[in-house]
Amino acid sequence: QNMDSTLHYIHNDSDLSTNSSFSPEEERKSKVQDVVPQALLDQYLSMTDPSRAQTVDTEIAKHCAYSLPGVALTLGRQNWHCLKDTYETLASDMQWKVRRTLAFSIHELAVILGDQLTAGDLVPVFNGFLKDLDEVRIGVLKHLHDFLKLLHVDKRREYLYQLQEFLVTDNSRNWRFRAELAEQLILLLDLYSARDIYDYLRPIAFSLCADKVSSVRWISYKLVSEMVKKLYMASTPTFVIDLMNELVEKFCRCHKWSGRQTFVFICQTISEDDCLPMDQFA
Repeated sequence: QNMDSTLHYIHNDSDLSTNSSFSPEEERKSKVQDVVPQALLDQYLSMTDPSRAQTVDTEIAKHCAYSLPGVALTLGRQNWHCLKDTYETLASDMQWKVRRTLAFSIHELAVILGDQLTAGDLVPVFNGFLKDLDEVRIGVLKHLHDFLKLLHVDKRREYLYQLQEFLVTDNSRNWRFRAELAEQLILLLDLYSARDIYDYLRPIAFSLCADKVSSVRWISYKLVSEMVKKLYMASTPTFVIDLMNELVEKFCRCHKWSGRQTFVFICQTISEDDCLPMDQFA
């Protein structure tokens, strides 16, 4: 009983109002749930209060962001309304470390929340992270396939136009970013049609095959061979024929020795992985 009265006191005195369109009473009701003690949740939500960072711990917002998927899983998607404002506050935090933490876990949160909530509440945040600093963008890039596979096909296709942007980084020497892009594109082949692969992913793959860093190029050879395999199995044979003709034209007949070497390595990967029947390969 003593505990109940204490919790009631803390809960009533917590000023967690973040949205001026609601009265304090409505704001409080929107964050009420019955899964965990309300005072505990209120204390968690107050971690985004800037005064906490000054008086308790400068890293407190980062800790809050790190725990958020676990809190969301505990409360369940039916109580997402309790966390939504806090999530949006963290997603626009001035510290990139806080935004980076959310970027690395947004795919996990999407699984917890399901299709509708992801489309409505997470996709706008995801789009913001795509335009953020490289330290934040790498979080969404590392789990790009995990997030996009949860979206509806039409929504997923919208991101085809933005994949090219991952080739541009704040620091051009950040080759690991491009290597991660090549790894993700291999996984993304399963999510898109033959035409989309040919129109959007092929130019990026060819660009990565000519990268200055050998580690990026080696992953890209694998990417091109998987692309050949996927297009060969497609119902329209013209895509794989056009792709192979372009490989010959762009690399085999390249005036630089490095381009011709790239062609040999791609051929090696295609034959080793059995991406084509040998008569087609020949």
